[in-house]
Amino acid sequence: MDKKQIILKTADYVKEKLGGEGSGHDWWHIYRVWETAVKIAAWEKADRFIVELAALLHDIADWKFNDGDAKAGSRKAREWLVSLNVDEAAIQHVCQIIDDISFKGAGVKTAMKTAEGRIVQDADRLDAIGAIGIARAFAYGGYKERELYNPEIKPEFHNSFEQYKNSNGPTINHFHEKLLLLKDLMNTGTAKKIAEERHRYMENYLQRFYDEWEGKS
Repeated sequence: MDKKQIILKTADYVKEKLGGEGSGHDWWHIYRVWETAVKIAAWEKADRFIVELAALLHDIADWKFNDGDAKAGSRKAREWLVSLNVDEAAIQHVCQIIDDISFKGAGVKTAMKTAEGRIVQDADRLDAIGAIGIARAFAYGGYKERELYNPEIKPEFHNSFEQYKNSNGPTINHFHEKLLLLKDLMNTGTAKKIAEERHRYMENYLQRFYDEWEGKS
């Protein structure tokens, strides 16, 4: 099986597994990350095969839906890639990206070890900000039955992954605890440029949200 066939089979597999998911971690999130990662990879001259596989499989078993198990995704990805007879070096590379990709708290470093990892991480983070990022934040908040906003509950600076995993604050707090931080955490020049505008959009949205909350507009 050639690389193109492996990519297409993997896309079909992920679409079947995540299609119709309602928390914002669905097939279309994967599709957007995949498309963005391919575009960035072209600029960064990275290994497109690794980038595509990691982008497609990065949320195949997200820790948020697997009892906080940070290794669930890479295990599931490995099972799939082994079934397609992908070579071990590529599997290890993809699984390392999946293990390291997630934001794990404002005080936790999540640096990627390879150019391919940095690209996929950027693509995933770009989908967490801007208009789509806002929509996804509230979709996930509703899925987790969280309050939209509670001015009595202040955002937290999470210094460990455990602390971040166990956080259950209102969705608006998530903007301050993660989403507004992502612009400055982008790895590639391409992603940094895209992130600037999306970041401004979120800032404007939050200002409008707070103004309406306080009856100013």
